[in-house]
Amino acid sequence: MNQKELQEFLDSKVIEYNNPKFIESDPIQVPHRFSNKEDIEISGFLTATIAWGNRKSIINNARRMMELLDNSPHDFIMNHNDAELENLLHFVHRTFNGEDFVQFIKSLRHIYTDHGGLEAIFKNNSNEDSMQPAIHEFKNIFFEIKHLERTRKHVSDPLKNSAAKRINMFLRWMIRKDNAGVDFGIWQSLSPSQLSCPLDVHSGNVARKLGLLKRKQNDAKALVELDTSLRSLDKKDPVKYDFALFGLGVFEKF
Repeated sequence: MNQKELQEFLDSKVIEYNNPKFIESDPIQVPHRFSNKEDIEISGFLTATIAWGNRKSIINNARRMMELLDNSPHDFIMNHNDAELENLLHFVHRTFNGEDFVQFIKSLRHIYTDHGGLEAIFKNNSNEDSMQPAIHEFKNIFFEIKHLERTRKHVSDPLKNSAAKRINMFLRWMIRKDNAGVDFGIWQSLSPSQLSCPLDVHSGNVARKLGLLKRKQNDAKALVELDTSLRSLDKKDPVKYDFALFGLGVFEKF
């Protein structure tokens, strides 16, 4: 396929998958249960944090997280007591356990109390071309309070060559306004043009088959290469193609 044919093919797949039906089987359904901005972004961040492994398990455990937060995540984060934190200790999703969950709640309260919330951190530390510097600074702020060393591995750092798939997915949810009812677009201080594709084994393999990516590892360098390819197709909304790459990989076994 030449570039025009490739773009037409991928655009058709975006239309096929970027619609409300996508929500039914995707972890994004969890933040879609909320209407308050802070509840959406907190539930989205926590859901994205555990978004690896079996999708059904991710969704079930993300729902369990929300139940443990009384289905009012922002209120819980700002007003919890020690006994309520203890109730979180039994939670586990793969290597993310109850101690990590408690640490995340404490760090999120620090962010909303001392840094103006999640959106403010990413807005204040991004540049016009990329959110990756902001992800690095977000991790520094997240762990500037007393914390468990083991929990650091659950927040990726692009400046340490991570593709940061889960945080990039979360940022897509918050920043990209798709007018199709999937991505929220509630962070209007940031632009979809700054976003990077959530790069994982599925999107990476499809991107390589389509000639969008040559690097074999799914790391930060591969992400830059994929970003460049996708921005050549649509510089204003490059990560809409995440729907195409993911759909081709997961649903069509492309």
